[in-house]
Amino acid sequence: MVLVGPSGCGKSTLLRSIAGLEVLTAGNIWVGDRLLNDLPPKDRDIAMVFQNYALYPHLTVYDNLAFGLRRSEREKEEGRRKKEEGRRKREEGRGKKEEGRMEKIQGEEGSIQKGEKIRKKIEEVINYLASNSFKTNLLYPLCEDFLGGATRKLPPGLRYLSEREKAVGKRVREVAELLQIESLLNRLPKQLSGGQKQRVALGRAMARNPEVFLMDEPLSNLDAKLRAETRSQIVQLQRQLRTTTIYVTHDQTEAMTMGDRIAIMNRGQLQQVAQPLELYNKPANLFVAEFIGSPPMNFLSVQFSAPLLISHPQFRFTLPDIWAKSLQQYDGRGLILGIRPEHLSINPPATKNLSVQVEIVEALGHETYLGVGLTDAPAVRMQVRVPPERSIRVGEELWLAIAHDKIHLFDPDTELAIFPVR
Repeated sequence: MVLVGPSGCGKSTLLRSIAGLEVLTAGNIWVGDRLLNDLPPKDRDIAMVFQNYALYPHLTVYDNLAFGLRRSEREKEEGRRKKEEGRRKREEGRGKKEEGRMEKIQGEEGSIQKGEKIRKKIEEVINYLASNSFKTNLLYPLCEDFLGGATRKLPPGLRYLSEREKAVGKRVREVAELLQIESLLNRLPKQLSGGQKQRVALGRAMARNPEVFLMDEPLSNLDAKLRAETRSQIVQLQRQLRTTTIYVTHDQTEAMTMGDRIAIMNRGQLQQVAQPLELYNKPANLFVAEFIGSPPMNFLSVQFSAPLLISHPQFRFTLPDIWAKSLQQYDGRGLILGIRPEHLSINPPATKNLSVQVEIVEALGHETYLGVGLTDAPAVRMQVRVPPERSIRVGEELWLAIAHDKIHLFDPDTELAIFPVR
């Protein structure tokens, strides 16, 4: 899922609310069958990739990747240890209660029996320290952490690796191999390029194997070439991991190429949620039509007359029959006509075509974009996509034909799209 919209529309706030970094004022957040509203961020099983990478500058790439794993493993270990300790205390309490009851019944049988009890207790302590159950004691993980931290900077053969650290190391190397950063594990963040930092930030999120990934404009700091490369890598990784991902961007190219579904936002409101091509071909309102597409859709104010006549000071044409039922209530009213740059073509003069003057020519090699103004209304500007082999000069006058089967119509009052009935 890709969240896309202009700056300030609420994309990042929504993402932070899902992560638990903002306080909800209304509504619910569900992940599967779990309600997350009252859960702290650490208990939501969500990993977030920030726009500024948020790497720890004093830690190596390996330790940055391992940081979240070590913390989550430690929390799991502490949970298991507390549970085991509680069980043991309950058993000891029952044992003491039983001993107290027997002592009351039998009474004291002299110093010999007391000495025997002390000896048994000492024997129990010795056997406990020698057994594996000591590993559930608070001292055991503290000793492991101390030895692991004290020897981490030593050569590999001299380091102490607990079972937990071995599991962390295995996961870190799996993620590093997947992201192709195995050779960077011993570097500090300051020794990495922008693309490498971004992959480390992705790897840190992936290492935890969360239920949901949240990505807040992670490619905005990269140059165009690196952005395109990293974009394709993220798409491939998401398909391999098959983890639910919510990706925030203001770049519609990223949205169209990366999203299985796209949610368009404006001023804190969802405008439309749909698959990329549905958004492009059937925008729900004027905002979506203008926002999706590069260059954006052109808009003209026109007049509709029954049964199917569209008129403008510079042109008039008859709509296809599929529009008849949808436009019955608009007879004699104004409409907004939308047409994308690729659905305008250069044609001979005709009453159904527009007369324009070329103001800007942008030759990109594989295609050419024209910025044009209407001949009788220069303030009304449009953009047109033409084949690259067509040579056009600034100031040249052209006639443009509108592809009638590709037009979009909008209600000028509500700005909602009007769809033909097929």
